[in-house]
Amino acid sequence: MLKRTMGRGLLTLLVVTGLAGTTNDSSISKKERKSGISLLKDTRDAAINTTKGLSEAQLNFREKPERWSVKECMYHIAGAEKLLWTMFEGTMKAQANPEKRSEIKVTDEQVVKMVEDRSVKAQAPEPIQPKNTGFASLEEGINDFKKNRNEHIKYLRNSTEDLRNHVVQMPFGYIDCYQFLLFMAAHSNRHTQQMNQVKADPGFPAK
Repeated sequence: MLKRTMGRGLLTLLVVTGLAGTTNDSSISKKERKSGISLLKDTRDAAINTTKGLSEAQLNFREKPERWSVKECMYHIAGAEKLLWTMFEGTMKAQANPEKRSEIKVTDEQVVKMVEDRSVKAQAPEPIQPKNTGFASLEEGINDFKKNRNEHIKYLRNSTEDLRNHVVQMPFGYIDCYQFLLFMAAHSNRHTQQMNQVKADPGFPAK
């Protein structure tokens, strides 16, 4: 009888702590999990595919001296992926703050739309300016981005953490940590759009 009671207690502990290998759907719904994973995957592929088959002249072309090239955009995407994840981890390690949920004024869809809207300009922080990311080649930047994004997709697929009740303040307002992951995906797409804009410039090299 004692063994049975201890067994039940251990199973309860494993489930509560997420060690039983099942996801906690009280955090996000299956639909939200699937949608977030799809967005992270699709924006990963779009960013990488935009750089494929380009020559060095094409990768380094700038519309104007002060604008970024395709290669520089990719460096920024890769650098931002790491910086944003550090911020995300810091928020998730802090105590949950569900009382801040009332401060969130944007829907998931609005977060994505807002970040992807390139009509609203923003200055990238110094650490993730292309020249400060530390990448020596496009291949290095892409590999770093792919590795990190794949880990972030895996996290969202398997996470049992309460993403909705960890709330963080951003420059534009409050979002929860599920929305933060959507923000990351939308950010890479924002700069994929920028790379496509560079490629569409009349002065873009033919080869």
